[in-house]
Formats: sequence, C-alpha cells, structure tokens
Amino acid sequence: MFNGKNILITGGTGSFGKKFTQTLLQRYQPNKIIIYSRDEQKHYDMAKEFTQKCMRYFVGDVRDFKRLRKAMKGVDYVVHAAAMKHVDIAEYNPMECINTNIRGAEFVIDAAIDNKVKKIIALSTDKAANPINLYGATKLASDKLFVAANNMIGDEDIAFSVVRYGNVIGSRGSVVPYFKKLLKQGKERLPITDERMTRFFITLQEGVDFVIKSFARMQGGETFVPKIPSMRMIDLAMAMNDGKGYDVIGIRPGEKLHEAMITKEDSLRTIEFDDHYVIKPTISFTRNIDYTVNALGERGRLVDDGFEYASDKNSVWLEKEKFLELEEL
Repeated sequence: MFNGKNILITGGTGSFGKKFTQTLLQRYQPNKIIIYSRDEQKHYDMAKEFTQKCMRYFVGDVRDFKRLRKAMKGVDYVVHAAAMKHVDIAEYNPMECINTNIRGAEFVIDAAIDNKVKKIIALSTDKAANPINLYGATKLASDKLFVAANNMIGDEDIAFSVVRYGNVIGSRGSVVPYFKKLLKQGKERLPITDERMTRFFITLQEGVDFVIKSFARMQGGETFVPKIPSMRMIDLAMAMNDGKGYDVIGIRPGEKLHEAMITKEDSLRTIEFDDHYVIKPTISFTRNIDYTVNALGERGRLVDDGFEYASDKNSVWLEKEKFLELEEL
C-alpha cells in the first residue's frame, strides 16, 4: 500500500512518528517519508537515526498553514499525530491547546484538500469521548472536523478518518516512563491519583499496526477503535515496583477515574468487527457509504443499544506478567 508513495507525519518526531517511520521502512519501500514537527532538536536526533534516502525533515508547526501546504505537495497519505496532549498543561494553557489541537486540525485538513492527498488519518484519544478536560474537548472538536472534512472534498478522491485508542505503554510523557524515572531515583512507593482508577493500554507497535490497517480499511468518515485491554493503575504501579506499595496523591485537574472509547450515546452508531469497532459519523455525506463492510471486505454488525466500551467495564484485563512482558518491548 505504501510502496512508492509519499507519506507525511505531523508530530513525526514523537514516539508514534518514530515507530511509524521505523515500521514503514521495515515493511514497505516508500518514495518519501516526510517528518513534520516544530522541534528542531528532535529533527536533528531523528535524522541521525533514520538516514535513508527517502527521509525528509520539515521543521514546521501545524498552526502554520502555508508551511503545511508546502510540506504536503505531492503527498499521498497523511497521519496527523501532532497535538498538545498533557491534560494538566492544557488546563493551564487553554488557548495554546485550542490553537494546536483545533486550529491545527483545520489547517491540516485544508492543506490536504488543496494538495489532493488521498487518505488522511487523525490520531485521537479516549479522552475525546464524553470529555471533561480541555484536551479531550479539543480532540473531540478535531475528530468532528476530520469527519466533516469528507463533505468538503467535492468529487475528489480524498478520505478523512479518525483512529481513537488509549494510553500507549512507554510513549514519551506517559505514566510508565514517569514511574521508571521515579524508580531510578530510588523511590519505592509510586504515586497513584486514585485507587479506583483504570485505563486502556496499547503498545506503540500495536498502535502503529492499527493505524496502518485502518488506512487499508477506511472509506472516509469513520472512527476506528481497537479492542485493547484495561489495567488498574494500582496493579500497574505494583507490577513496576515489585509490590512495594503506593501513595494516593489525589486526582489531577481534568483527570477521570475511568476512560471510555465508545459511549452509550455512540452505541447506536457503533459497528463491531473481530478486532475493532467503527463509530459511524453523525452526519450524512454526499457519498452513500455502508460502514458495516469496510474497504477490505470485512463485515461487522451493529452493537446492542446502550453498549459502552469503558476501561472499568472491559472484558479483557492486563495482568502483571503480561504487562511486564509488553513493557519490555
């Protein structure tokens, strides 16, 4: 699918972008992989690691429409991974979060349409489902923009879709590297915001693989949600510090006890496949799309009324041994 193609990744110097790039280079022969990010030091570091002739490095911000439009010239596929992602930082810097996550999404969409990019996938988060914090609210707005973009393409062969998943084990800024840092500093008891807290977890490679598969499955307008396990945060802490205990420090600004990737309200529009769910758009498009059959011919079925896919109600749980095995990947 990506052989001979040009792929651009916004936020490409981050954890996802690097793993996505590594996977593309291992499995395909792309013509160009364009890394788009505003951090010059990360560009410098990544360029030392990925030196293949197909690599291109564009220093640029998703808030800069002109730069985005220039970077997308001749591009076939876009992964929009750039975002402000820290819940508490977004709460204290609301306009920065809005400008990056919402205005940036608008500019990515406009640049993609101007350049007739064939397929665009935006990375979302479980925090976009019934959001209670600004980060989740901006990502919900971004998701809505990418879905609605399918009504802006006219007769062009362009499709926009969204991929939503939970916490990525080991990604930069996530809880696992933070706990590792504390353990290296000699801490034994790890901080937990609430004993009841649960989260969805996925490995970085699983996230990348799911996005690649979603490019093959997508028709435009759908939100893809993988079936992944949940874990109690106290179990995660006790697994990492060999059962030496934890301290409850209280919930941070904008933090939830549990996360949902599909709400009860979404159940009327949710289709279940073997290894994932698809949430249909709330709006109709000029093209008539049957989302129960994807572009690969896989068939799904509508879930029951009132279905909810939440981290505390999951049927699959990540146990200590499996988590430690995954954490080493």
